[in-house]
Amino acid sequence: MMALVLFLGDGPLTLAQIAAVATGQQPTEFSPASVVRMQTSRRAVAELLASGQVAYGVNTGFGRLSDHVIPPEQLQTLQRNLVRSHACGIGNPLSPEETRALLLLRANALGLGFSGARAGVAQLVNELLVRDVLPIIPEKGSVGASGDLAPLAHLALVLIGEGQALYHAEVLPGGEALKLAQLVPIELQAKEGLALLNGTQAINAVGALALWRAFRVSRAASIAGAMSLEALLGTPVAFDERIHLARPHSTQLRTAQRLRHLLRKSEIRESHLVGDPRVQDAYSLRCMPQVHGAVEHALEHARSVLEIESGSATDNPLVFCDGETEILSGGNFHAAPLGLVLDYAAIALTDLGSVSERRIDRLINPDLNESLPAFLTPHPGVSSGFMIAHVAAVSLLSECKVLSHPSSVDNLPTSGGKEDHVSMGMTAALKFRSIVTNMENVIAVELLCAAQGIEFRRPLRAGEGVEQAHSIVREMVPKLGEDRALAPDIAAIAAAIRVGRFDTVS
Repeated sequence: MMALVLFLGDGPLTLAQIAAVATGQQPTEFSPASVVRMQTSRRAVAELLASGQVAYGVNTGFGRLSDHVIPPEQLQTLQRNLVRSHACGIGNPLSPEETRALLLLRANALGLGFSGARAGVAQLVNELLVRDVLPIIPEKGSVGASGDLAPLAHLALVLIGEGQALYHAEVLPGGEALKLAQLVPIELQAKEGLALLNGTQAINAVGALALWRAFRVSRAASIAGAMSLEALLGTPVAFDERIHLARPHSTQLRTAQRLRHLLRKSEIRESHLVGDPRVQDAYSLRCMPQVHGAVEHALEHARSVLEIESGSATDNPLVFCDGETEILSGGNFHAAPLGLVLDYAAIALTDLGSVSERRIDRLINPDLNESLPAFLTPHPGVSSGFMIAHVAAVSLLSECKVLSHPSSVDNLPTSGGKEDHVSMGMTAALKFRSIVTNMENVIAVELLCAAQGIEFRRPLRAGEGVEQAHSIVREMVPKLGEDRALAPDIAAIAAAIRVGRFDTVS
């Protein structure tokens, strides 16, 4: 069944909507109200030009060159040169999903009606999305103020029939891709090049899709933690609701409830209720509500910021048509809000990996756990079991600790000192994306180790939610007997986390 159309230009988008469009699951078009707003703001720009007034970006140069007034006959050349000169991206291209998200967010921002571009410009951006003409956009080269200039310039190149685009799995010259998709390139008018280039949509696209995956990692981590608790004969007493009502952080309460639910009706727990000399578990098990909950809180904060940004006008200047028309220069292109929360989310997710790694060590380390065979192999000594899977997780975690250094604390002035404070938000987004990928693999290792640990508790059954998760793991990966290459196993479980396979566990 075809998904309902997502109307653009009327406000913020949710992470779920961004992800659905990015994966080609939801069509888009502009709402009638957004078309009217764009037409109104474009008339305001035309009236300003006819009056002979001067406004930044409309009939002036850019950045340090803003004091250069451009004569009317050179305005089209100005906009075309702006796009060409700013297309300085470097490195690997954004993924197709990230490019679709970028097109979506750029179209949605233009549809708000503050940019002064013709409605046809925004509609062509949306047509690229609808017909899957994906500009090749190098991922590096943005400092996040004045917005994502280089990435967005590569998008704009295709709109004018230049650059490169991916179409039907083939990289083509932009003009050829437009022709095959039965689209016509545009001639940029006054203000329109700047309206396309000024904005935070590249950061928001990469950050939003990484954050969507991060929530899945967070949910999988709690599932892995509950599974590890069962394998290690831990106690769920620390998840008692009364404890968490005494410190009522909402995400801590929610995580404790989730863990209680995952562990319900556990035969393994019943088997060691009597005669167990241990009083309490290690922090990595006992403090899951506090740690995992704090991570979820950080991710929720990032979600709120990125969703607000998805429905924000982030170019400059902005055109206001309520009452007397005014074209005002400001700084909404500055990506500090995004850079800061993506740095925060990166730190949080790395901490989630840190506590997961401690549980992995408890599962395999005979010095910390005498009730399971060393390295979770039936044949310790002749077999190494999960020894090096743990090593791989430690390697990824160490990398994440390096990547967690915040990019938002850095600043290097650009544009001859005119742009003297920048956000480095794109660096934050790219680092966060790498951390999310690493954490999918770290949590995959814990799921594999914990599932193996439960094999040694059979025939006892774990909690109902844990058993659901164990079945998902076993659908993809058999239990470990003789040693085998574990790389495919880790990759399979990481991919399952990425696509939300464990989201159904309850």
